[in-house]
Amino acid sequence: MKPFKQATIVGAGAMGRGIAQVLAEAGVNVMLYDTHESALTSAIKQLEAVYSRLVDKGRRSRLSCDEALARITTIVNFKDAEGSDLVIEAIIESLDAKRSVFQMVDDVVSEDCVLATNTSSLSVAAISAGVNNPGRMVGLHFFNPAALMPLVEIVPSLATDPDVLARCQSAVKAWGKSGVVAADSPGFIVNRVARPFYAEAMHMLEEGLADVPTIDWAMREIGGFKMGPFQLMDLIGHDVNYVVTETVWTQFYFDPRFRPNLTQKRLLDAGWLGRKSGKGFYDYADGASNPSATEDRVLGQVIVDRITALLFNEAADALYRNICSASDLETAMLRGVNYPKGLLQWANETGLDTIVDRLNALRDRTGDTRYRPCPLLVDRASNNQPFEC
Repeated sequence: MKPFKQATIVGAGAMGRGIAQVLAEAGVNVMLYDTHESALTSAIKQLEAVYSRLVDKGRRSRLSCDEALARITTIVNFKDAEGSDLVIEAIIESLDAKRSVFQMVDDVVSEDCVLATNTSSLSVAAISAGVNNPGRMVGLHFFNPAALMPLVEIVPSLATDPDVLARCQSAVKAWGKSGVVAADSPGFIVNRVARPFYAEAMHMLEEGLADVPTIDWAMREIGGFKMGPFQLMDLIGHDVNYVVTETVWTQFYFDPRFRPNLTQKRLLDAGWLGRKSGKGFYDYADGASNPSATEDRVLGQVIVDRITALLFNEAADALYRNICSASDLETAMLRGVNYPKGLLQWANETGLDTIVDRLNALRDRTGDTRYRPCPLLVDRASNNQPFEC
């Protein structure tokens, strides 16, 4: 496939500059565009600081860092990007804002330039509305920080040309990333399948089953996750995590499986966004004292079993709805959110009939249809047919 040689990244925030770094290090000439010159100046300074740290730690040579930086040019006039063969938009998660960007881009670049959105949860088809040739539009969802996270979700819309998809798959591999193909469905793979990791933790908190540090302790120490759900939500920021949840829920026509939690909404209302604001589920102020976990392994196993049952169910539903292949699902959850095991493999090890029993018991006790087992999970459990992964 013809490689991309000249790319323009729209948006000089953390994600935009991270994508610029990835492409520049892979030998692509990059123009970083933003309407605010101060944002571009800040982005270059931060990239210089990143490379200085890498050199100081002996992870990169000064020459390779200087060469990568030399491939990144900042522009404030988008007409300077007319020679691009790839444009990647990396701005706020607003459908109107993204549509506006691509209508501007469409008027400048050539007809064979590939247009990509870094959206994490919005419809690629909807974003491409108004583009003269939606066949050249695709989703390229990098994960933050883009330079470190190995996964890219490649999301074709109904209109995406198969050659554009194939070219992007080849490019993502050349950039040193693991690419997975996801249907243009709310949340794609990772942000759809991972919703219960956060939501079920908050449901248990609201029910009084366990407190924040205990749930986090259980998921780390017993579940094997790198971070507990409340730690991770605080790290992501509730302004980001809650909005993604609400977006997925709304786009799924208010399916109870994706229903947001009032607990998180109240944090957002109060401006307690997590680490970035100094307070969220935990207090990050200097000298702050946070409660300790109750290290009860019996309770901890209940917590892990409940959250993982919902994760397994959502993974099964992604397959049932043809969102992705089984292998891409495993890759996405291992490399996109660093889960301890692929969810399908883990479900097989747990026992599909056991998972169905846990879900049915939760639905019977609560009456909440968010616990309904996926038909594919039920069928495979009934036929003693594990997932092929």
